[in-house]
Amino acid sequence: MKRNTIYIVFALILGLILGYLMFGRTATSTIESHNHEQEASLESNEMWTCSMHPQIMKSEAGDCPICGMDLIPVTTDDSGLTAQQFKLSKNAIALANIETTVIGAGTNGDTNLKLSGTIKVNDDKVFVQPAHFNGRIDKLYVTSVGQKVHKGQLVATIYSPDLIRAQQELITAYKMKASQPELYSAVRTKFKNWMIHGGQLDEIEKSGQVVNQFKIYAHVSGTVSEISAKEGDHVMDGKAIFKVSNLSTVWAAFDAYENQIQTLKVGQSIDIVAKAYPNKVIPSKIAFIDPILEASTRTVTVRTVLENKEGLFKPGMFVEGAIANLKENKAEVLTIPVSAVMWTGKRSVVYLKVNVDEPVFQMRDITLGSKLGAAYEVINGLALGDIVVTNGTFTVDAAAQLKGKSSMMNQNNVSHDVSDGIENDLISEVEVQEAPEIFQKQLEVVLLSYIQLKDNLVNSDFESAKNQAIQLLKAVKEVDTKSISEDRIMMTLWDEQSTKIENNLTEIQSVKDIATFRNVFSKVSLDVKHLIELYGVSFKVYVQFCPMSNQNKGGYWLSLEEKIKNPYYGAVMLECGENDKIIE
Repeated sequence: MKRNTIYIVFALILGLILGYLMFGRTATSTIESHNHEQEASLESNEMWTCSMHPQIMKSEAGDCPICGMDLIPVTTDDSGLTAQQFKLSKNAIALANIETTVIGAGTNGDTNLKLSGTIKVNDDKVFVQPAHFNGRIDKLYVTSVGQKVHKGQLVATIYSPDLIRAQQELITAYKMKASQPELYSAVRTKFKNWMIHGGQLDEIEKSGQVVNQFKIYAHVSGTVSEISAKEGDHVMDGKAIFKVSNLSTVWAAFDAYENQIQTLKVGQSIDIVAKAYPNKVIPSKIAFIDPILEASTRTVTVRTVLENKEGLFKPGMFVEGAIANLKENKAEVLTIPVSAVMWTGKRSVVYLKVNVDEPVFQMRDITLGSKLGAAYEVINGLALGDIVVTNGTFTVDAAAQLKGKSSMMNQNNVSHDVSDGIENDLISEVEVQEAPEIFQKQLEVVLLSYIQLKDNLVNSDFESAKNQAIQLLKAVKEVDTKSISEDRIMMTLWDEQSTKIENNLTEIQSVKDIATFRNVFSKVSLDVKHLIELYGVSFKVYVQFCPMSNQNKGGYWLSLEEKIKNPYYGAVMLECGENDKIIE
């Protein structure tokens, strides 16, 4: 009996052990497996980004707030970095002297807007000394620009047949003065209209002798700014002999860029310092803002009037103007140091340090506003608390290029665009029916004429380029639109684009130098590019881009070959640029 009991207890114990081994581990494994899967799921869906705008980071799936595309999961490598991030060694950080700044309090920089300019003659105080009668200059006493002239000063003697005849009339009228005072008065008045000095007339009347040379006296005071005639020249009534400028007041004329215009207004206070007198600050107010933008420099003229009775300011002097407290009503606007920004074409980029404790960096495209002293206003792309690289940015960019990451010259998921005076509207996105072959053939003539113009600029042949621009304009005007006349969209787009290209080709005819010609050529290139994108041609066209042209604004051109030959710099930087896309 006791032996049976022992067997039963042993069997129960053995069964419990076997049951735990068979079912307990399985349950635990199932729970652990479930937990691991849940953790993996949470990790894989932790952050979401946009493929077109990698600066967008969300904790859950959704749409990109910029372009509306579906967000995608952020992928990381074995080190935990995303595809756009890279890490530098601490030794590299030290050697390159890389410094960063946290965007926030104390990083808004100078709130002053500083403008560079020059002292110019006040055109409102420029006067002309004309000849008031026809004649020949026998003696000119004003011989050099910068010479001082005072009102009443003898400036020239002139021989005039008209005055010789008039003197004879005066002598006769003087003799008949008692009997015909009206005649005598009329003759004297004629001389007054010619601005003949009264003393000269008195001498003629008393002597009864005709004077062959008449003296001209200055009727204004000032500094000679232009001489329009010389001894021996024949002058006509009203023609200028010279011009004088009253320099008791002068203009301080500054150049303001497009993105600075919004901060400027007439009557605004501006402190001016001349390079010649660095310790002397002259307070003034903006008197004029040019309503017309200078196309070649993308600037407007901002002008103020300065008192100059002591003659301190000389036309041509360099001056600097500072406008203070621009952001007194814009406290929330972010700014970053100028040294943090890198430029490539239209794009302005910075490098972020994404990890406070680790040297992990990532490029970020940003949108800038006005330049405020040593800082730029940030419109979009950064937020308070972001850490930006402010020293050693080019070293960080070089590291990004070597690691195959997004960089200034190797941008991923970012397309070129051209701004600041070069329109690049997304006209290629407009859907049109396939253009008739006969119309495409005419566009090919336009394109080939454009290619010849481009090749002339590659060779820096200015005269040939100007002549070819005329031929290109002729080719555009000769395009026959009968084949597309029934398609309203095609005709509307053609009217718009052909008008733009004709206007730009007309503008380019008045250009006097090859640098300005190349700036206008960038507009023409976009016009032709849009035409080819809309209507197509029968052969392959390469759209090429140089980020350094147009004062670093960037510029496109079209080519029939893949090899880069830069029309904006010619032999200076012949291979500068890249193939942006192919139109087939």
